[in-house]
Amino acid sequence: MSALHIKKGATRHSAYNLRPTFSDVQERHTIAVLVENEPGVLARVIGLFSGRGYNIESLTVAEVDHTGHLSRITIVTTGTPQVIEQIKAQLGRIVSVHEVHDLTVEGASVERELAMLKVVGEGDKRVEALRLADIFRARVVDSTLNSFVFEITGAPDKIDAFADLMRPLGLAEVARTGVAALLRGD
Repeated sequence: MSALHIKKGATRHSAYNLRPTFSDVQERHTIAVLVENEPGVLARVIGLFSGRGYNIESLTVAEVDHTGHLSRITIVTTGTPQVIEQIKAQLGRIVSVHEVHDLTVEGASVERELAMLKVVGEGDKRVEALRLADIFRARVVDSTLNSFVFEITGAPDKIDAFADLMRPLGLAEVARTGVAALLRGD
């Protein structure tokens, strides 16, 4: 045995990392981009994704600083770790971009989404829809004799679960805002 207690020819105990650093695992990331609020900035950011074949699962944009004319773009996307790093680097090169934060990597974050769901049904289905809405803390924002419009706020998984339960009860239409997210703590 050598001084490192490694048998000759053993590769699994090598002092060098011989494994490839790339991964085929698709990861979901939430990226927050602070940009100047001016015409064409959103088109440039979206063009970066479409031009390279990256998918956007959710996109929200709003002005966050009226005096500084800054907007925040929150993008939820999926990709391999290398693709995510490439997206962040390319976003940082756009002239109008001030900051790029990967909320998935930087720490614990809070993600919320707003959705409105129209459920059409009568009799027992209406009663069941109201019971489930109460469990999920969804509010009735419109009601007719044969339909409800529910408003629900929460994590995307919660909204997905609520929509899945409403499908057999007559889910007719869904409108979602997209994810808004902030890092927790300081």
